Amino acid sequence: MNIPTTYPMCCSKDNGDALGLNQSLSSAISNDGNPTLEHVYTVPARCGCAVRLKKGQIIRIVNTFGTQVCDTWLFNSDDLSEFSSMEHTRAYIDKIIPKEGDALVTNQRRPIGTLLTDTSPGIHDTLIAACDLHRYTNLGVSGYHDSCADNMRLALKAIGLRAKEVPQPLNLWMNIPVNPDNTISWLPTVSKAGDYIEIRAELNCVVVMSACPQDIIPINNCTPQPVHFQVMNE
Repeated sequence: MNIPTTYPMCCSKDNGDALGLNQSLSSAISNDGNPTLEHVYTVPARCGCAVRLKKGQIIRIVNTFGTQVCDTWLFNSDDLSEFSSMEHTRAYIDKIIPKEGDALVTNQRRPIGTLLTDTSPGIHDTLIAACDLHRYTNLGVSGYHDSCADNMRLALKAIGLRAKEVPQPLNLWMNIPVNPDNTISWLPTVSKAGDYIEIRAELNCVVVMSACPQDIIPINNCTPQPVHFQVMNE
């Protein structure tokens, strides 16, 4: 469903509008994003999905195939201008990768989520911006390409919401080591099929997940796959 062959370079006064369309717009779990507890939902490959969590509820996100990166955002459901912020989280936890027990804090420096469980080797990324159409243009793509930025925008739109910007996501299972010379490498995930993380909501929030569509560099083994999630009471 990649419709545009051209795209607007600036379509609004903020960064909230998608530059194309994909299945994210039709993959909402409900009209308002409220989940059925314990139900396992799919985030289709290359697409995004949004779900509402009440304070104290837990979301489990599963790397079903083991090779997939999942860009993940938490927005304050009462004010989408407050969101999980990786630059603020790094300062709060004194780490570049959160571990079990660590808080994910917002741009107002208060916890919005807590990473409770991580069955993977714990390699995630908080440094890299969500892929967007301009990133793919820089990589040599001609025309429209699905992106995590558009997936976030469209997943929110599918449940009647809109954020004015695309924050830096928590890139679950993304393997971007910082080398001794301060360069970075773009490597495949080190997770195995079925690895999962659990995050407890510390505020009423909207969690947005994108099964990253990157198919040019090898972070998804160049083959994007779906991920799955479910919401549970604590």
